[in-house]
Amino acid sequence: MGREMCFECLQRRIESDLCDQLIFSYGLSDSPFPFGSTAVVQPSSSNGEGSPQFMLTCMTLHKDGCLANYIDQHYLEDLEARTNSGSGCAVPVATDQVKAEVSVGLSSDKTSSLETRLSECEDLQNGGRHKSLYGLGCQNETCNFSGTFSCFRTLPALAPVARIGISSSSLVEGIVSEFLAGSLEDHILNSLTLMIEGKRSGRESVNFLSLVGIPSFGEEQLPGCIRHPNISPTLGMLKNSGQLNLLLPKMPHTLENILHFSPDALKSDWHMRYLLFQILSGLAYMHSLGVSHGNVHPSSISLVDSLWCWLPICSKFLQSSVSISKIEDSPDSEVSCCFDGCPLQGLYADLKLYQSTDWYSIFKRWWRGEISNFEYLLILNQLAGRRWGDNTFYIVMPWVIDFSVKPDENNDTGWRDLTKSKWRLAKGDEQLDFTYSTSEIPHHISDECLSELAVCSYKARRLPLTVLKMAVRSVYEPNEYPSTMQRLYQWTPDECIPEFYCDPRIFYSVHSGMSDLAVPSWAGTPEEFVKLHRDAFESDRVSHQLHHWIDITFGYKLCGDAAVAAKNVMLPSSAPTKPKSVGRRQLFTKPHPRRRLATLGVCDKISEAEMFQLPISDVTELALAFETSFLHELEEAAVFSEHAPHLNPIYNLHPDVHKELDSPGKGRSTKTFENIMSRKTGSSTNTVMPSIIDVNYLLKNIEVGDAVSAGYQALLLWKPKFYRSHIYSEDVANDIFAVGCILAELHLRRPLFDPASLAVYLESGVLPALVHELPPDTQVVVESCIQKDWRRRPTAKCLLDSPYFLATIKSSYLFLAPLQLIAKDESRLRYAAAFARQGALKAMGTFAAEMCAPNCLKLVLNPLSDSEAEWGCIVLTEFLRCLNPEAVKKLVIPAIQKILQGIGPSHLKVSLLQGSFVLDIWDKIGKQAYVETIHPFVLLNLHGTPCKNSAAAASVLLIGSSEELGIPITVHQTILPLLHCFGKGLSDDGIDVLVRIGILFGEDFIVKQILPLLRIVILSCIDNAFANKHETAQSWSTLSLIDTLMTLDGLTASLTKEVLVKELVEDNKFLYLQVLMQTNLGIQVVEGAARNLLALCQQIGSDLTVLHVLPKLKQLFDELAFSQEKAGYSSIQGGSLRGPNTKGEDKNKITNRLDLVMLLYPSFASLLGIEKLRQGCATWLLLEQFLLRHYNWKWESTGESSRSGPSSLYARKPTRGESLTSGHTPDKMLLNGLGWSTPQSQGKRGAKPPTVIRNVSSQHQDSADKNARGSDFSKIDPWYWFPSPAANWSGPDFIGRPGGSKDELPWKIKASVLHSVRAHQGVLRSIAVCQDECNLFTAGVAPGFKGTVQKWELSRFDSVSGYYGHEEVVNDISLLASSGRVASCDGTVHVWNGQTGKLITVFAEFSTSSGHHTSSLPKASKLNLEQANMLHFNPLSGGILNTDGNLYTSMYYSEYLDNIVVGTGNGSLRFIDVRQGQKLHLWRSEATESNFPSLISSICSCASTKQQYGNTQYPSWVAVGQSSGYCRLFDVRSGKIISSWQAHDGFVTKIATPEEHLLVSSSLDRTLRIWDLRRNWKSIPLASRGHTDAVSDFSIWGQNVISIFRSKIGLSSLASSPDEDGQQFVTPQYLYMGDRESKNVSVLSSINVLPFSRLFVVGTEDGHLKICC
Repeated sequence: MGREMCFECLQRRIESDLCDQLIFSYGLSDSPFPFGSTAVVQPSSSNGEGSPQFMLTCMTLHKDGCLANYIDQHYLEDLEARTNSGSGCAVPVATDQVKAEVSVGLSSDKTSSLETRLSECEDLQNGGRHKSLYGLGCQNETCNFSGTFSCFRTLPALAPVARIGISSSSLVEGIVSEFLAGSLEDHILNSLTLMIEGKRSGRESVNFLSLVGIPSFGEEQLPGCIRHPNISPTLGMLKNSGQLNLLLPKMPHTLENILHFSPDALKSDWHMRYLLFQILSGLAYMHSLGVSHGNVHPSSISLVDSLWCWLPICSKFLQSSVSISKIEDSPDSEVSCCFDGCPLQGLYADLKLYQSTDWYSIFKRWWRGEISNFEYLLILNQLAGRRWGDNTFYIVMPWVIDFSVKPDENNDTGWRDLTKSKWRLAKGDEQLDFTYSTSEIPHHISDECLSELAVCSYKARRLPLTVLKMAVRSVYEPNEYPSTMQRLYQWTPDECIPEFYCDPRIFYSVHSGMSDLAVPSWAGTPEEFVKLHRDAFESDRVSHQLHHWIDITFGYKLCGDAAVAAKNVMLPSSAPTKPKSVGRRQLFTKPHPRRRLATLGVCDKISEAEMFQLPISDVTELALAFETSFLHELEEAAVFSEHAPHLNPIYNLHPDVHKELDSPGKGRSTKTFENIMSRKTGSSTNTVMPSIIDVNYLLKNIEVGDAVSAGYQALLLWKPKFYRSHIYSEDVANDIFAVGCILAELHLRRPLFDPASLAVYLESGVLPALVHELPPDTQVVVESCIQKDWRRRPTAKCLLDSPYFLATIKSSYLFLAPLQLIAKDESRLRYAAAFARQGALKAMGTFAAEMCAPNCLKLVLNPLSDSEAEWGCIVLTEFLRCLNPEAVKKLVIPAIQKILQGIGPSHLKVSLLQGSFVLDIWDKIGKQAYVETIHPFVLLNLHGTPCKNSAAAASVLLIGSSEELGIPITVHQTILPLLHCFGKGLSDDGIDVLVRIGILFGEDFIVKQILPLLRIVILSCIDNAFANKHETAQSWSTLSLIDTLMTLDGLTASLTKEVLVKELVEDNKFLYLQVLMQTNLGIQVVEGAARNLLALCQQIGSDLTVLHVLPKLKQLFDELAFSQEKAGYSSIQGGSLRGPNTKGEDKNKITNRLDLVMLLYPSFASLLGIEKLRQGCATWLLLEQFLLRHYNWKWESTGESSRSGPSSLYARKPTRGESLTSGHTPDKMLLNGLGWSTPQSQGKRGAKPPTVIRNVSSQHQDSADKNARGSDFSKIDPWYWFPSPAANWSGPDFIGRPGGSKDELPWKIKASVLHSVRAHQGVLRSIAVCQDECNLFTAGVAPGFKGTVQKWELSRFDSVSGYYGHEEVVNDISLLASSGRVASCDGTVHVWNGQTGKLITVFAEFSTSSGHHTSSLPKASKLNLEQANMLHFNPLSGGILNTDGNLYTSMYYSEYLDNIVVGTGNGSLRFIDVRQGQKLHLWRSEATESNFPSLISSICSCASTKQQYGNTQYPSWVAVGQSSGYCRLFDVRSGKIISSWQAHDGFVTKIATPEEHLLVSSSLDRTLRIWDLRRNWKSIPLASRGHTDAVSDFSIWGQNVISIFRSKIGLSSLASSPDEDGQQFVTPQYLYMGDRESKNVSVLSSINVLPFSRLFVVGTEDGHLKICC
């Protein structure tokens, strides 16, 4: 074979040529062996993982090649310029240098102006088709680049940003720094942004737009100095001693990676077309220059995570030079290294190396024994995508011995069982079975068969320590690595690597402190061990079993029942739609044949002597048996080899094929092509560039009209037109052929052509059968691209202009292409904000905007300056307005969460916390989704170490939004989470939120909701102080008490004297005294309680103090009088009262408990008078003597202290509560509508309003008074029925997390009825809760068996409106959240306005039209009155089922589909598009084995995205429950039934899907069952037992399931572990009234949950609506 560079020589060359500026990571090879000319490198300044990577391709320059001449000429001019600069010729030097730099499109002179470079670009474009540029000419008659332009014109157009020069550390450092800084093409993006903003810009913007199809793609493109965004940038051409190094950025993925490891990353047909559009755009640009790519296949197309593609063009440079060498297909090829003494010189000398990976021929050679096991597995590794040197995806080999004894084929000891995976051998079947049976997603193996940890541990003695520290352990400890081969084998559950079979150097350590890896005692040296180990690998024993290992690692045992039986089921990816470059590729779907050599080895065991001793008949029989066995195995191998054509994909036709297919004009030369192109150019007219290209012109091009798709018919009309577009080059036609093959593979997920099918097609014209599996429109395009006659194939421009590419694709491409330039992130963000603000997102439509969102939203996640934050806010706001609600939840909300979760000051965070932005979120996704997704992250900005500005904005937002959210949600989602933050760094603004919310809702709210919770916190902290807790818990208790006292201090200022006495002094509520009496609390806490007590007494006045407070202080004064404590007693370290200090405060600060005497006694004396104080304090004499002795204090007749005035004695310490009596007023916070759009500075604590917003005296009413008011709701306080959560709250007994997520704060259900009202005359059939949880709708029976729907306002529990248009009983209602409409079903579907109750549309199955207005419905056609009770399915209410298939029996609104799905009496599903007002498709269900028709009783749906076992992606589905007890799953995309099973023995009353993989069903057979859809459909579900009657309904919140049966509720959990029978026990409970003595006896008919209010509502058979907690 020719000379090929091994990776070790490649590494040495890179290190010598580039002065260690780039670190060799691993090599890239086109063959299965570690030889190649391209390496992945990293800058030497990088810090390991996450650092940027580059690709470096090394080649030898031919002295007469175009590329060599171009490089040399450019370098000579650059050198001449530098020489002239030294001689003083200033002006000529500048001119020559600029000319040289323009030839590569990048000026190294940082002082050159933008105008100079623009004029240079214009000069290039106005130069026509000259064969030279600035005196440079192409001397070759056959240029390898273009038949149209000189290579000196084409090369700069293909690599405009390349830096050319001699390899040096400074040059490499400059290239890397410019790329990482994003300065290479930043000026182009800035020019485009200026044009969008309406400012003056240069020609770069216009030139760039011409590359991406504005005004249109051209057949001819003049070479310019701007890179096409789909052409991979060549960053540097570094010459050194006749060698050239090409430096390019490395993309994380290739299209081949995506197809093999994450095909679901191409989420839809749209994404496939969008990717193809990019490929064609890059090819169209190359073809317009007269250049073909020549190497278009999935492995050559680079991709980023957002699936933007680059077409590498290194192959074009290689064509113009003599590369190092290419491996030939000759089996006797040899390897030569580039450096003398390379240790790999003869390492692979015994191998038969092949450049071709024609698996079919290689398999036959291996099966016949012509190539070794080692070689065959190397080839399988390459087909599986595994890479030499890449530790994350390394070449895998099997362990074949356990190293206990020397391998001996005649001895069974020491051989590894290849029928089992190494993981199974290491873990054992019992453990794997346990993992499979108990895992949420069944699996045996959770990791790769060869992990990075294992690879680096194997190679630890040769790898750099930096690699070991990243992959194995951050602290290098050499003794932790296995020291012997046997220990290594026992330690790892992973497979082996090829070095242990071929490279003895892996045993020798290069690290001090780490010993060599010891070989077994039966091998004297590593070299001997490698030979023996390799011989064992090639032995007949291993060959006899190797096919089993192949089945496990690469074959059919990777999935399905075979994987389960082999205990080889892998844990599927948690993000199947995320692009991946590593993974397990299944090469075979049938069992791999055993090697023939193993069969022949059995024959060899019979010696010739033994053969002669056998009878002739036995010898003949034995020979026939061997011959039969051989024929059988031959047939098996032939069949197997034919089943894997996907391993031999073909994308490009060899030029000889075209010549054979050519008509009389075959063999057209490049010169002829050039002449034809010249004639075509002379006779054709290009698209006229408009005189003005501005933002309006861009918006016109990006606008998406109503006709989104032209359809199949338009493609058929387009097909004859492309025949008029002529392809004048075979190579260009070959590129189009490859495009057609790639397009087919994107849809089929397997290659279109293999050698056999291609030969049939070229010979007979018969297309592969796979073509007919393509969608019709895709089939048209594919067939056009793979035409046998290359002249009949469409050009790239013709394909781009075809109706196959939707307007949304072109719009998205135009918007995103500038973002792919090598520019700075701030420039990208500015461009996106400017274009979005001009209306680009609105013009391109909702769908295209959603496709563009990921590329733009990631820009706002970086730390931003103030100006960048403004752009980021514009981007978020525009996407919020233009996307649909589901897209906002999926794309925008996660970005907002990450921003709010960020640490440190952020202007963007403050902008997002403005009320106007939050109102936009509410309008788009609803309040419920806001509370669930955004609200917890708002709270995050109030604790820990929050930024001052963001904390202030968050507090204003929480205060202003509380009234909109209502009291229940505010209590559970704001107040309780903030209380859980007590003692954990809650900011002053967090305390302010609690205080101001209390003031906002009034005195009754404070007394009923907040004070009981604060009381619990104080008592919990006191109990915790007595408990033997660790120091952290004690400190937390102290800080929690301080936060509680601060909150109390702020709240008391807004309460009346009577309320203060009743709630804080009387009975056992005297919290301040309870704190002061504790001797083991921190002195800071005691001081705070004392000062707050003095403030309280000041507020209630001397009379009430003497009457209520002073008697209770007797115990405290007695304890202080007789106390013998020393100074500093009971003080603790850490924790202090927060708040601003004032002058003179330090002298009043107490330092020990006895200082309380000085703090309290003089203050009370001044407030009450000395006589009243002495009368109430029996130990007054002892206290006054103590004060005189220690503090020189005595009472004088003037009533003043002899030491200081009373104001200084009992003045409160300035704290967070101090601000509540200052002069600052928060009018801007609480007024002006919602009034929370502008954050207030919280440098000093904001004050309470001068007047309380609500009438406190009128709000403080007894509950009896409220009941006496009857129906006079105007006088009832809002949410009067809502109880305090204190009864169910156990206090801050754990480390609370801020936020209201349903999984963080548990819901303890009391089963208590809070309020009840008669909602309907008859049974209450259905309840629908609005997203804001402030309103709900009920459907029930009215007099005359008519159906009514009532709307209830929960704050006052009043019916505010209703809908009375039903003639029959209403069985279901749904809220159409996106439109504010309500749909109710009584056999027909009525859609009406939820605010006004006005009917909009009626849908009926028996109607001939899709929908009718009520006025147009004949009275007789509405419903048959005899069928009035047909929809009443609940046998608890009686009635006979009428199964008229024309009537709708159940209804469900799918937000995912934005359609109403209704079930019918004959088991069919009808989809209704409410927006368009029309009925859609009808899915008919199969009949069940029942005597009665099976009507659909319940419906639910789920849009699943997670990858499931056995499927590439589990489809989105609709589930139905039927009266027969069956459940069915329909595929949303096709309407086919995925599965159908007998779920219950009776009528299915309800089904619901709490998670993507779970389905919950209930039935009249007294069961509630949970189905895990990831497992076998017929597997035993998790059943809930304990229901004593039919389960009529249930509701789910988080992991809780609340079911109703008769007059009871049942509580169960989705997370509970079942017993041995697969069941869990349901806790049945009665619903008790408020007195907890009388229980509900009404039969319950319906239930629904208010999750964020921690409430649930039930309906009864007698028409009552009850709200419960």
